[in-house]
Parts: sequence; structure tokens; C-alpha cells
Amino acid sequence: MANKNLFQSIRGRMLRRTNAVNQEGAPAYQRSPEEALAQYAVTGCLNDTFYASAGMQLETVLSLCEEVDAEYIARTAIYAREYGYMKDMPALLCARLSVDAPELLPVVFERVIDNGKMLRNFVQIMRSGVVGRKSLGTLPKRLVRQWLESRSDEQIFRASVGNSPSIVDILKMVHPKPQSASREALYGYLIGRDYNAEMLPEIVRAYESYKADKNQPMPNVPFQMLTSLSLGKWEWTAIAQNASWQMTRMNLNTFARQGVFQGNAGEIVSMIAERLRDRTAIAKSRVFPYQLMMAYLAASGDIPRKIINALQDAMEIAVENVPAIEGKVYVCPDVSGSMTWTAATGSRKGATSKARCIDIAALVAAAVLRKNSEAEIIPFEGRVVKVRLNSRDSIMTNAEKLANIGGGSTNCSAPLKLLNKNAAKGDLVLYVSDNQSWVDARSGRNGTGMMWEWNKFRQRNPQAKLVCLDIQPYQTSQTYQREDILHVGGFSDQVFRIISDFAAGRLSEDYFTNEIKRISL
Repeated sequence: MANKNLFQSIRGRMLRRTNAVNQEGAPAYQRSPEEALAQYAVTGCLNDTFYASAGMQLETVLSLCEEVDAEYIARTAIYAREYGYMKDMPALLCARLSVDAPELLPVVFERVIDNGKMLRNFVQIMRSGVVGRKSLGTLPKRLVRQWLESRSDEQIFRASVGNSPSIVDILKMVHPKPQSASREALYGYLIGRDYNAEMLPEIVRAYESYKADKNQPMPNVPFQMLTSLSLGKWEWTAIAQNASWQMTRMNLNTFARQGVFQGNAGEIVSMIAERLRDRTAIAKSRVFPYQLMMAYLAASGDIPRKIINALQDAMEIAVENVPAIEGKVYVCPDVSGSMTWTAATGSRKGATSKARCIDIAALVAAAVLRKNSEAEIIPFEGRVVKVRLNSRDSIMTNAEKLANIGGGSTNCSAPLKLLNKNAAKGDLVLYVSDNQSWVDARSGRNGTGMMWEWNKFRQRNPQAKLVCLDIQPYQTSQTYQREDILHVGGFSDQVFRIISDFAAGRLSEDYFTNEIKRISL
């Protein structure tokens, strides 16, 4: 009689063999070069992560660029900037195009290098030599000059905030020719050469007048230009009144410390609250939902309740793309050690985000629960962690509860194993993880533990879909894409739209890369 252990029948779909190991040395599936580049583009910040250094990320991205065609690199740069709201990676991909496909660089330059910060990022990367050249070169210089010429005097002045390199450094590198008397005066003012003060743009003259006499009206300039001056409560109140949406979000505690909310400040408090919950301003700011969560968590006790409530309102608006999904939904946030101890955008001395990967996973879970009151949240580390959440609580409240779990090893198959044990029915399972599972590492058989458990789940639920939202830049996963499994990466609200469409059957499993390929050049 044949050996039943050796020749036992395999129920369900045949599994693909694993072809890689993850950062923990456990079996995993290698992403295709296109999928991997997309993943790095929307999650990689060129900072140190739990498993990979910034240098390793850089080497990986440049290596992946050698495995895909130049048009895909160009489209990925646009996607990462316009939909992923990323900064360093899109600039890096543009710099790479300057060497590999210079004819494509002008096509994407204005769409990716869309503000002063992005311009400085691009020039810094070019000068570093990492893409194979240490000078800008003729074409990049021309594009930078065109960028400067297409901006107003006021836009150039506002973009002069920031260093390494500064706008002044860039002006000295590309030598733009001023097209007006005011631009000639502005360039002379910025570079430190002789200029006609009477021809300076109005915003610059107002700034210089205020520096000379604090009794003059405070100019509407970037607040970084003012903070080096000796300012009191009323000056800080004026700054708060003129602040942009992003600057307001980032400086609530500063305003509180400077007394902006003290005394008879009802009008300014109401103004800031309305600004924070302004739907148009939120969309224009391209804010990551987790950034609102961190502003809420970091808010000091001196910030008025009206503003705290406005942050919660802003969060509800920022995640309006969260799908309301028909059927049963399970959300599985990874709360393991690597998620708890890793900054969402990686670590870099002096520039490490306080938001952790676990904060993003918790936020996604809480946001889905908010729109799908019957959804079940199944946090996991080495095992499933029990938690009780109320769908009627705010997103902030539930996210904070989940983010406070933390710790432990990683077992991505644990939630599915529990669902299979309970013979659970379901339509969508959403994972938010860094995918570095190792507790359930399998040997001697095809597939990962997570794929085995997913196949079992699908035997009971043949129409079910699995979405793996990856929030760290790694080349492997515990699942592979097919018609019932989607991989997507990123921090922006756009991922919710993708999840919604896939759950409704409107997308193919390779939608993430196809979305990039559909971008018009």
C-alpha cells in the first residue's frame, strides 16, 4: 500500500513553490522587478528600517532600475509623487532617468519636481554621484533653469527656505538669466550680490521692512523666515493666522507654547479649527492619514478641545476613500516587534518620524472598522492578540488602542489559521504588515504557511479576496499575486480606493503595476 503520508491528496489549488527567503531567513516569494520597484517607490524613504539600511535600499532600487524598462521607471516616478505623495524616491528615479533615458526626463520633470523641496532633493541626489554622475549636466541644468523661469518671484522667494542644497546653491550652479528687473533684483538679493532694492518683489520688501521695524505689518512669508527673529505672542498669532494647512498641522504645539491660544483667543482658535477640517485644504495638502494621527497623539494639553476635535474631523475626511464593502471583512494588523520598533518612514539622525509601522497598521484597521461596522479586527504577532473595539468610537480612539498592543515575533498565517479553525465565512481579508513572517516557516513542502491557510479559507469561501497592504520596502512577500490576491503598498489614502475596487471585483491582481503602466507620458 502506498505511503499515505508521502502521497496524501492535496485539497484546493496547487501552491507555487517559494523562491526566496525574507529578512528573517524564512521561505518567501520574490516579487517581480516591476512589483518590487513599485513597492520601494511608495514605501521607501531612503532611511534605515528594521531590516535594511538606507544604503541597502538605495542599492536595491538602482539594481531594480536595471531590470525594468525606462518608461516604467518614468511612470513609477510620477505615480510615487502624484498618488503615493513620496519625495525622495521620485526624485531618485528622475535622477536615474537623466543617465539611462535622458529623453524621458523632460517628460516627467515638471510632474515630479513640483515644488522647491523636490527641486532640492533632485539636485542633491544628482550631485551625490549615486546615479553615475556628480555634476548636473546640460539637460538637467536646462530643466532646472526652466523650473525657475516658470515660477513667479514670490514662489522663488518662498522656495528659498531650506538647505543642502539651498536655492542659492542651485542658482549658482545653473546660472539662470533673469527675465525681468524684479527677478534680477531677487537673484541678486538671494545670492548676496548688488541689487536694486526698489525693484525687489513686494513680498521681499515687506519682509525686509518688518525685519527693520517690528511695528510694520507682519509679512505673509514662510514662518521659518520669521522664527529667527524675536517674536512675541501677537507676532506668533499673526503667523498662525497666515499659516498654510500643513504648517498649521505641524506647529500646533509651537503655537500653544507661544501663547497663541491663551486669553481672549476664541476667534483664532475657531479659525485654526476650521482650517484643519477644511476638505479642500486637506486634499490639496496631500497629507498622509497617519500624519494627522500623529498630530492628534502629540497634541499637548494646552491645545484647545475645539482644535483637537478638528483633527479628528480632518482624519475622518482624510480616509473617506476607505471602502464600505459588502459581506464579511477581516482586517489583520501586524503588531509584531519589527512593526512596533520601526519608524514608518525609516530612521535617520535628526529626521526620524515618530509614527511607527504599527501606528499605520492600527490606523488602517480602525478606518476600515469605521466604514464597516461588522468587520472583525484580528491583530497578530507570533499569535493572534485579542482586542475589543467599538466601531462607533472614533478612528483615533480605536487606532490608539491597537497601536498600544505591540511586541512579539511575526506569524502572518496566525489570523487565517484561527479563521480556518472556526470555519469562518468571509469576503475580504486585509493584511497590513511588513511581511517578515518566520514563526510559521515551512520546510519540505510547497508554499508558505500563509498561502496554505489562505487556500483552506478559499475552499470554504471561493469568492473571497485577500489584500496585502505592505508598508515597508522589501522584495519578498508571504503570498504571491493571483486573481484572488492583491499586493499594494504605500501610506496615502489612495490605497483605500485600490482595496475597494479589488474587493468589488473591478481590478486584476496585477493592478498595482498596471496602474503605473497606464500613466500617460
